[in-house]
Amino acid sequence: MIIRNHYIDQMRPFFESDLIKVITGIRRCGKSVIMSQIADEYRSAGKPVLFINFESIEFSSSIPDAPTLVAFVKERLSGTEKLYVFLDEVQLVKEWNIACRSLRLENLSLFITGSNSKLLSKEFTKELSGRYVSFGVRPFVYKEIAEYATQLGKSYPISDYLVYGGFPKVIELPDKESVTQYLNDLNQTIIINDIMNRYRIKKTELFKRLVNYVLISNSRIFSANSVQHYLASEKLNCSINTVMKYLSYLEEAYVIRKVPQYSTRAKRELAFFAKIYDEDVSFNTIRQHKGRFDLTHNLENVIYNELIYMGYEVSVFTKGTQEIDFLAVDGGKEYLIQVAYSIAEDSTYNREFALFNTLDQSRKKIIITNDDINYSTSTVEHISLSRFLSMTSLDG
Repeated sequence: MIIRNHYIDQMRPFFESDLIKVITGIRRCGKSVIMSQIADEYRSAGKPVLFINFESIEFSSSIPDAPTLVAFVKERLSGTEKLYVFLDEVQLVKEWNIACRSLRLENLSLFITGSNSKLLSKEFTKELSGRYVSFGVRPFVYKEIAEYATQLGKSYPISDYLVYGGFPKVIELPDKESVTQYLNDLNQTIIINDIMNRYRIKKTELFKRLVNYVLISNSRIFSANSVQHYLASEKLNCSINTVMKYLSYLEEAYVIRKVPQYSTRAKRELAFFAKIYDEDVSFNTIRQHKGRFDLTHNLENVIYNELIYMGYEVSVFTKGTQEIDFLAVDGGKEYLIQVAYSIAEDSTYNREFALFNTLDQSRKKIIITNDDINYSTSTVEHISLSRFLSMTSLDG
């Protein structure tokens, strides 16, 4: 497995802190692997490490609750030397939050991960009383999965990434049939086990239809009203509040991200409309039929995921009736980004570039497409998808 320094380096300033380090993210995105890599770094430096995976029967049977866990860890403290403690799938311990709050008072540095069926970002403040710092981990971006493929002696072309996404396991499996089965099983686990069971959703058919509609419609503008109207057209009636509640469940389980619209007229974010992006484009792919893939919308979704990975704050830019796919902001720099699968045809070229014509030069203008030919003009930079996926920032 590749060393995911992008995330580890974010955590490094907190390695010695008494704050609880919480590693969050969707199932199977590599949280446990990152925690193991941090533990290995400590071991290599000769530091004492205690790593407990509560999915292992060795620990799940012998450490069932908070008092047992606290006692188990305290027995391994020695004098003045700090102990580095890693608790994987900590939610399996009864009253894990009490144990964590107690342990952070000891001479140790505490790292935890938990399944998103039990340990969601909104719960940290309540359960850990603000005594934590959290770090979000996501499925591989293309640079990462291409590096991992090389490590395994395989290849993972961009075309596969647009279809099957970046869950680390997909590159380990031998064929597309196995990948598809794995992704379907993962989807079932997240939607059924992590969300429906957790929130005791009784309107199962309504929820599943909403999930399918949202995930197959990634990279599109949504409102709660539009989702409600779709469900009504399918003879499934529900309130706006129910739609918003169900969407919030998907966000909390790291399945979707909502991106607000930025309006120049109001100079603010519009609260009632947003674009929705899948955490991984495979959620769209497994809902397609007859082997057809939604490469156009997955391309935009991939670019959004990469921009977030690069550290940009992202919104949808609107001016009057015009819409630019992304306004990406980092510090004092702002970038307007339009995305198209191809602009080789004159009509598409003219339409996409026309969106920039009425905008001033205060922001850098970029268009990203799957074309390898450079279509840059004096005012708009064209970046090919292959080049963009190798970049660490929009400046190079």
